[in-house]
Amino acid sequence: MSEKFAKRWEDGSNKQPFTTRVKESVRPPGPLKPRLDVAVRRIELQVQRLDQATDRFADRDKKIFAKIVEAYTKHDMARANVFANELSEIRKMESMIMHARLALEQISLRLRTVSELGDIVTTLAPAVGVLRTVKSGMSAIFPEAEKELGQIGTLLNGIIIDAGQSNGLSINFDTANEDAQKILAEASTVAEQKIKERFPDLPAGIPEISEKTTTAPT
Repeated sequence: MSEKFAKRWEDGSNKQPFTTRVKESVRPPGPLKPRLDVAVRRIELQVQRLDQATDRFADRDKKIFAKIVEAYTKHDMARANVFANELSEIRKMESMIMHARLALEQISLRLRTVSELGDIVTTLAPAVGVLRTVKSGMSAIFPEAEKELGQIGTLLNGIIIDAGQSNGLSINFDTANEDAQKILAEASTVAEQKIKERFPDLPAGIPEISEKTTTAPT
């Protein structure tokens, strides 16, 4: 690690309060490591908010499922189908939220491991791609999350640019996109499995609910 980069990486990490660093996050000046720490904290905050949303949707899921079972036991198939359609939409959103949460968690873990010069571009570039996809998926469910994730992506882009200018690093976009897709695919697979494990199947005779995780186009 060059002396110039080491100074930019570490200096000033404890000189600014967290609130000040957040305000400067869109295009903050100064060393890289404190800015990366801010990005990690903000991503983890979004993970916590998605956890809270998951709990809310799970409670709604449980209530609607009970209504389906009740209608089914009364042989009121028309009413059962109405509730089944509603439950289908809820589970699609639950899958999207869980997918986003798992992807953000992976990004947070990766960013926390960045400690060497070479890690910056190879780790942050795919992270930005994942954030962009997750942000698109959140637009219809949590507009405030979409805005926050966009700002975090801008922050990470700024770090990548500054690291490149300081050390002449360049981004391999093909590799970055491939890594981002791997992270998203893994999150999608795990989210789909968790949905299947977490929520019960409908009674026989009710149209099946598609539980496959859906992601918004980038």
